[in-house]
Amino acid sequence: MFALNDRLPRYLLEKEQIWMTVVYTALFSLVFILVSIPFSSSAWFALGESEAFVYTLAFILLSALLVIMSRALMHRCRDLPNFTQLGYIAWNVAEVVVVALLYTVFTRRGAEVGIIEGDGRGNGEIFLGALVYSAVCLCVPFAFCALHFALQDRDNTIRLMNYGNVVSDKPAVPYSDKRITLFDNNGVLKFSISSDNLYFIESDDNYIKAWYMDSAGEMKQYMLRCRLKTVEDSFADSELVRCHRKYIVNIRKISILKSEKEGYKVDFDIDSIEPIPISKTYEQAVLARFNSR
Repeated sequence: MFALNDRLPRYLLEKEQIWMTVVYTALFSLVFILVSIPFSSSAWFALGESEAFVYTLAFILLSALLVIMSRALMHRCRDLPNFTQLGYIAWNVAEVVVVALLYTVFTRRGAEVGIIEGDGRGNGEIFLGALVYSAVCLCVPFAFCALHFALQDRDNTIRLMNYGNVVSDKPAVPYSDKRITLFDNNGVLKFSISSDNLYFIESDDNYIKAWYMDSAGEMKQYMLRCRLKTVEDSFADSELVRCHRKYIVNIRKISILKSEKEGYKVDFDIDSIEPIPISKTYEQAVLARFNSR
């Protein structure tokens, strides 16, 4: 059940989703403005080679910049424990209010310097009209994007359910070998494999992909709903080492450690796996583990 005090789903705050929302909102707003200009008796937006058009363009670009900055800040706040659904709604409302205020300032200033023709409305009336206009331009695409991402997340969840209960490279024999076991976000065991057969784990939005060699010697991947940070914390003292914000590698499976212009990369010497980059944050830790293995 939807509850305003529930934590906001993470899929709304990931970088890809944030920028998709910004791009879709910009396109929707631009089309809406172009379509509504002929039917508005109070909006001063103008097209063509005129001073009013330059003023219109300046307002649109500044509004877009404010939304981009707001969404970038929202992405940085994605890990805050108190970022609730209510907070997300309030954030969206704040963006609408700020854009409406900006329109009011542009309208008043443009009328004062003669760029646009004043219509005799007071600041309050201009602001209320702009509030409705901004709500349509921003909230409609925000809602559509949120619905799209929710349906996408549901489809991914259904796809994961079709994998079955547990994927393993062979029947599990307790304590017979060293195994890596992965649980989903609900604490359900989904994946169990010998550490000798696991190569690396890759972050994929709200999911992770485990790349492993099955009992037939084929390289495969398995996806489950889990955070890479959870895997890192669970296997801090194992062969699994974080090398990048998107990757955890099995240090024992690395064949080559490459030093390139943009930094180090690990190579498993398998044609189907591209070399994996090592970011500066994890470089020293990976090098120390690789040299001491």
